[in-house]
Amino acid sequence: MLVKDDRRETVLSVNNVKKTIGNRLIIKGISFEVYAGEIFGFLGPNGSGKTTTIRMLVDLIKPTGGSITICGQDVHKEHNEALRHVGCIVENPELYPYLSGWENLEQFARMLPGVSEERIREVVDIVGMDQRIHDRVKTYSLGMRQRLGIAQALLNRPKLLILDEPTNGLDPQGIKELREFIRQLADTGLSLFVSSHLLSEIQQMCDRVAIISHGEVIKVGEVGALIDESASTVVWKAVPLTAALEVLGRHNAIEIVETDAGSGDQQDSNGKPYEAFIVTRVSPAAIPELTRQLVEAGISLYGIEIKHPTLEDLFLELTEGERIG
Repeated sequence: MLVKDDRRETVLSVNNVKKTIGNRLIIKGISFEVYAGEIFGFLGPNGSGKTTTIRMLVDLIKPTGGSITICGQDVHKEHNEALRHVGCIVENPELYPYLSGWENLEQFARMLPGVSEERIREVVDIVGMDQRIHDRVKTYSLGMRQRLGIAQALLNRPKLLILDEPTNGLDPQGIKELREFIRQLADTGLSLFVSSHLLSEIQQMCDRVAIISHGEVIKVGEVGALIDESASTVVWKAVPLTAALEVLGRHNAIEIVETDAGSGDQQDSNGKPYEAFIVTRVSPAAIPELTRQLVEAGISLYGIEIKHPTLEDLFLELTEGERIG
C-alpha cells in the first residue's frame, strides 16, 4: 500500500468547497487531496453529498465557495485545461451495443484531440481486451463493459481517473479482477478517485479514503492508519463474571460494550461454566496485562477473542450507523 509522502505530486486538490442549493448548505467546506499514483476512496451514506461532490469535480455544477484544481488548474475557471487531465466513468459506462469494442473507441476518439489509432491499440492492451475488442459490445459481460469504459476514459492520457461505483453489478470474480486491474493502473502513476458503497472492497483496494457525512468530510487518511486508530473489540469469556467486570472496570482505557451472564456465574452438572462474556473496546496491546490481573484475581478465563476493526466498523462509528449508498 501507498505511504504518504508530502513531496508527491498533488493531482486533485479540493479546498474548502461549499455548495448551497436554495437556502440549504449541501456541502459544508470540504477539503482533501489526491496524490499521483494513489487509489483514493470516497465514502458516504445516502444524502451525504457524495454525488454532488463528484459533479463539482468534473464541473457539471459550480461550487458556491472554495476551489477545485486538477494538476494545478482550476476546474471552473480553466475548464478545458483542467478536464483534459481527467477520465471519468459514472456507474455503468455508456456504450454503443451494436458496434464492436474497437468501433466504440473510434467513436469516442473522434471527440478528443490528438487520439491516434496507435493510442486506441495502447488502451486496448492496457485493459487486456485484445482478444475480444472486435466483437460487438452486446456480447460483452458487465466486467468487459467496465474495462471498455475504462479504455475509453484512458484515451486522452488522463492523470486522474474518476470511477463512480465501478463494481456495481459485478460478481465476486469480476470484482476481484477489477480490483487487481485498478491497482495495476495506479502502479503506472495514474491517480484513481473511487466512489463505492462496498466498504470491504474499498479497504482492499484503496490507499487513502475520505469519509463524508451530512456534507462534511469527517475523516481523511490512509486506510490502515485510520483503522489502527479504532480500538479492537475484545470478548472475554470469564467466570465469575461479576468479579471480571470489577477488574476490567478499573481501567479508563477500556470501554465496556456489552455483558451477558448467561444463566449466572454457575456451572452445569459436568462442571462446565455457563456461557458468560464481556465485550470491550480496548487496544490489543493491553490484553496481556489485563489477562494477568484477571488471573491474579482468581478469575477463570475460558476464552479471549480479539475482533480487529474494519473500515466498515470505522465508517459506522463515524457516521453513527448511517446507511451508505
